[in-house]
Amino acid sequence: MPLADEFQSIVDSLPDDWSDLELELRIRDVSRYIETATYLVTCNAQPLSKSEWHWRLLVAHRFGHAAAAPVVHGTLKLLDNAEIEGELVLREVRAGRVEVTQMWGRPESVREEFRKLRAQ
Repeated sequence: MPLADEFQSIVDSLPDDWSDLELELRIRDVSRYIETATYLVTCNAQPLSKSEWHWRLLVAHRFGHAAAAPVVHGTLKLLDNAEIEGELVLREVRAGRVEVTQMWGRPESVREEFRKLRAQ
């Protein structure tokens, strides 16, 4: 199964309130490691040097300090287009987290706009 499709099936299987997840990626042809790393820089993949797995991908759903799910999907699609085969494994999912934003001192119009954006 192509990496982008595998990622999409993982995301589709999660509940809507997932906040972030951690994936590990292993490529089949280690001689293409540098080429793969060049693609993965777009989603800030972390190299795993002391493991048989090559990279850790941190993915955020609606907020957080990780790559957005559409960015990770697009990056994996680039790997598929370059015919780089690999395997994804879901290591951890966190759900039910809520974004905390400091609203002290902001006018009510800003607070309403923020609520409207986050309600989508």
